[in-house]
Amino acid sequence: QVQLVESGGGLVQAGGSLRLSCAASGRTFSSQTIGWFRQHPGEEREFVAAISSNGRFTNYAESVKGRFTISRDNAKNTVYLQMESLKPEDTAVYYCAATQYRVYDATTSTAFGSWGQGTQVTVSS
Repeated sequence: QVQLVESGGGLVQAGGSLRLSCAASGRTFSSQTIGWFRQHPGEEREFVAAISSNGRFTNYAESVKGRFTISRDNAKNTVYLQMESLKPEDTAVYYCAATQYRVYDATTSTAFGSWGQGTQVTVSS
């Protein structure tokens, strides 16, 4: 099973940018779809983006499409989430997760079996 560790969160002003990283250990990383989710206080985790095992296919939530970009470097066992034009409503704890599902089938938290501990992103207005 893959182990995941997120980093890169922090405090940023509205309109700013952040890049989150998801570092993985384990032999199966390069064969798995990786997703990013976020969780607002008191709410369920919501899908943000996912990337296929080879990095060729991506999928985004409508709320972040055009502002966030997911990418991966399998040689470094790392997935990235580049976030641009951040809004206060992007404030949340961000998690990365791994699944064997195909990228377009991997949009719910129940599809993912391995999770990181999360990283806080706070966007001030």
